[in-house]
Amino acid sequence: MKKGIGLSVAASGLFALLYYYATLLKPLEGTEVFAWRVVLGVPALAIVITRFKRWHEVGLVAKRMLVDLRYLLLQMLCAALFGVQLWLFVWAPLHQKALDVSMGYFLLPLMMVLAGRLVYKEKLSSMQWVAVGFAILGVSHELLRTFSFSWATALVVFGYPPYFILRRYLKVGSLSSLYFDFSFLLVPAFYILWSQETSVLQQFSHDWTLSWKVLLFGIISAAALLGYLTASRLLPLSLFGILGYVEPVLLFWVAFLLLGEPVQPHEWLTYIPIWIAVLIVALEGMNALRQDMQLRSTAKK
Repeated sequence: MKKGIGLSVAASGLFALLYYYATLLKPLEGTEVFAWRVVLGVPALAIVITRFKRWHEVGLVAKRMLVDLRYLLLQMLCAALFGVQLWLFVWAPLHQKALDVSMGYFLLPLMMVLAGRLVYKEKLSSMQWVAVGFAILGVSHELLRTFSFSWATALVVFGYPPYFILRRYLKVGSLSSLYFDFSFLLVPAFYILWSQETSVLQQFSHDWTLSWKVLLFGIISAAALLGYLTASRLLPLSLFGILGYVEPVLLFWVAFLLLGEPVQPHEWLTYIPIWIAVLIVALEGMNALRQDMQLRSTAKK
């Protein structure tokens, strides 16, 4: 379990590093960085699938897409939803939206709780309702203060749940799903790189350091993905979910400390209730995990 925890935390750290690293790839814009992440992500995923010996699962999904047009279209929709999030993740740090996106990742677990209630009729515990109340308090403060809500935050909060719901409906393993998500995104990624005013070769020849920076970007992305997927297989689902809160915390501090996006004093009244909500959900998850481990220990005796 220690290995799984270490890999999960390391993966979150690498994803936070990617958040900052995107700003070092100038003159590349966010859309171009997104394209490179997709292009380099496909071979990285191929290596991961080979390591876990999951090519037969990929083959089964591919065969079904060939004979079922509706299934193919839903897979393409899934890739489109995922692609928007990939793009936003690398675009935001370059356009002073990093804090807004980190806020979205803080709110996402709570939105998933609500999605479970609305879509799958899952019951919420009293602590989850309290957490939702704190989150609503923070969001309400932001709406009353500005009469608006950041579109970048909203895109994460309302964009990811349909993706996860669709993935669950399609009943495809995470590796196979990610592989086809990235594969479908290759077409727009290659188009983005091909349609640039300055060609890829000209960019790399003008600044030779850019080539190894892009390559390192791909290596970090692949390492983060490998650590994340490996941890998901080594850890109990509840513990893996709790450790998922590490990433938005790191994203916030990257945006605040490294990217220099300020938090005004009145904005803390938005952040603090949402952080309290996340803490409540995390503590409840830890308590559930502890009880589960105690039951298993008792059963073994």
